[in-house]
Amino acid sequence: MNTISIVVAIFNRKDELFELLNSLTFQTDKVFEIIIVDDGSLIDLRPTIENFNGILDIKYFRKDNSGPGLSRNYGARRAANDWLVFVDSDVIVEKDYIENIKKDIIEIPCDAFGGADKAHKGFNLMQKAISYSMTSVFTTGGIRGNKKAVSKFQPRSFNMGVKKEVFEKVGGFSEMRIGEDPDLSMTLWENGFTTAFFDDIAVYHKRRVDFGKFSKQVYQFGCARPILNQRHPNYVKISFAFPSLFLLGYVLGFVEYFVLGRGFILALFGLYTFMVLLHALIVTKNVAIAAMAVVSTYIQMFSYGYGFLKSWILLNVLKMKPEEAFPKHFHKN
Repeated sequence: MNTISIVVAIFNRKDELFELLNSLTFQTDKVFEIIIVDDGSLIDLRPTIENFNGILDIKYFRKDNSGPGLSRNYGARRAANDWLVFVDSDVIVEKDYIENIKKDIIEIPCDAFGGADKAHKGFNLMQKAISYSMTSVFTTGGIRGNKKAVSKFQPRSFNMGVKKEVFEKVGGFSEMRIGEDPDLSMTLWENGFTTAFFDDIAVYHKRRVDFGKFSKQVYQFGCARPILNQRHPNYVKISFAFPSLFLLGYVLGFVEYFVLGRGFILALFGLYTFMVLLHALIVTKNVAIAAMAVVSTYIQMFSYGYGFLKSWILLNVLKMKPEEAFPKHFHKN
């Protein structure tokens, strides 16, 4: 029998934790444990957890702040079951989440798995717009919602599972604070382990609630990618640079317009904008969300592209070490 330990690393976010735990109370398969690792929160999370005493099998641990990766490792060491399932504290799961995981593990043999994320009907318009851009085929997020979009699926830590014995063999999450989940996926591949996409375990992921925080988040993702490329050179793809090329192309479009008096490149961006708007309208069926989705898409592409370009220059041109270029991207030991 496949037994499951859900590991949640959390910092503050008590309201999101309540929503996650509440969604887990409705599981059709109730045989699982939950490991809550409080990563040095500034507020007391225990009253929130105590609401579910006697309803859910919860183990609560509090530790000094070190970041999500090391906190997940901390929780994994205290898990009792065969499979570790990592979810972010700001997700909500469907009632058949555990049931489908156990079914898929049997039907799709693998050492690790991941699932997609999507917007809940209760999310606000901006959250739905951000969710669209993070999962759209018109951005780098397309792989999150479609297993056919990648040859090897890289599970993300907001919704991923790993055999505990395999997790221990590769040493768990690395010292990376940003990009630690694709880093783990590629480490698994390098050690001969397999990953899979389960298309029936999608979670509702809130992400950031405003464009400013979203921009900072995807900027950090962009900075992390060249670091990952250095760590795992066998899995570098030219598509990783696409947002940077997108950003440079946009700048070049204005140069072309003001210097040469032509608007061909900007016209291409205009076509892209129209396609995103139309696709977002078809997907979300809401004009306001579609309009905001255009904004969030450009924020994603520009912020990620700038982060990638900056990181690539620091690491490959200036020859800085990742820990020197981005000290905040690595855990405190």
